[in-house]
Amino acid sequence: MSTAADGTGLTESQLTHQLTELGIHEGGVLLVHSSLRSLGKVEGGAATALRALRRVLGPDGTVVVPAFTSDNSSTSNAHMERVRGLSEEARTAFRDNMPPFDPATTPSTDVGFLAETTRLHPQSLRSAHPQTSFAALGPHAAKITDDHDLDCLLGESSPLARLYELRAQILLLGVGFNRCTAFHLGEYRVDSPPHRSYRCVIRRDGRRQWWEYHDVALDDSDFGALGAEFEGAGLGAAVRVSVVGAARCRAVRFVDAVDFAQRWIPEHRVVGR
Repeated sequence: MSTAADGTGLTESQLTHQLTELGIHEGGVLLVHSSLRSLGKVEGGAATALRALRRVLGPDGTVVVPAFTSDNSSTSNAHMERVRGLSEEARTAFRDNMPPFDPATTPSTDVGFLAETTRLHPQSLRSAHPQTSFAALGPHAAKITDDHDLDCLLGESSPLARLYELRAQILLLGVGFNRCTAFHLGEYRVDSPPHRSYRCVIRRDGRRQWWEYHDVALDDSDFGALGAEFEGAGLGAAVRVSVVGAARCRAVRFVDAVDFAQRWIPEHRVVGR
């Protein structure tokens, strides 16, 4: 049943029931990637969805969301698209006026209303990376978000590694495996992954400045194919599928997803890609 009986949309109670049926368990740590639009109408929108998630997880559970800021960069695809067609003078002026990342105030981009609603919760904590921060709400929030190194996008010094240690679940709520950031941790764990340079704007010692660092060259272009093989690999309850609202959704075991990606990537990507 995707909507309330009177056609007004999904209620908090319905969402809670459907998330429980999907396999989200009380007391767990849950990384959520979401598209509320895919679920159909939700009464109260993202705030209702967040309450439902916290209700399912209970007081000992922790909700985690990406709070990425892909536009805070001169090397990201988002930035390249933004300045496409501008003169060199206009590009320089645009970059000179880009605000530095502030974990407390910089909005997340392209991660959905539920993620941004979670980031804005007064009890939420956010990691400090100027491009790939995460926000977390619950007892494990500090452990997950602390010590996110500025030169580590999504590797061992990022919240993804802490989620692996905590044996988290992943909720793909109305989105596919192409949005599954856990696979990126698998990229770091292959032998000799390719690296590239990244550049973004930060504030350090009270001054706006550019931060340039070298890290793994992230590539999510084949995550859809990776996810399809992972789901079809017959790994027991590693992936559970059910309908939430109007969308086919998945509950995924974090450790299994990362370990599968670590094995899959060297076999399916061209060396040096």
